[in-house]
Amino acid sequence: MAQLDEIWLKRAHTGPMDVAERATLVVDVGLEGNTEQGGKRQVTIISRERWAAAEAALSAEVEPSLRRANLLVSGVDLEDSRGKVLCIGNCRIAIRGETRPCELMDKQHMGLRRALDEHWGGGAYGEVIAGGEIAPGDPVAWLDQS
Repeated sequence: MAQLDEIWLKRAHTGPMDVAERATLVVDVGLEGNTEQGGKRQVTIISRERWAAAEAALSAEVEPSLRRANLLVSGVDLEDSRGKVLCIGNCRIAIRGETRPCELMDKQHMGLRRALDEHWGGGAYGEVIAGGEIAPGDPVAWLDQS
């Protein structure tokens, strides 16, 4: 089953990532309490499966929060998802693009940037278009736009 596995909030632009047991997505803002709000990058999302592939490439276990994304999902492929709508529980996030891994990834773990470079391994970013509360275990799926 595809689901939301983890939620992280940023206290400051370069500050630590705090685990959250639940969070509120706010339309046109992003995650309530997160330092980065508004614009097209209201929420950042990574895939557990892509993260596992990066760990395999590194031959190391690396804490997913080091990616500095807000949400970790499993069971959905984020690759080439620009223009799609991701449903998390009753909430909706319009995916606006790929989150490219930067040099900060190698500061977190040498080689992580390269390991995340392909197949949208660095994740996706988007705008909240239907808000509400989310929590780990919530179902995740692509909105059927046919």
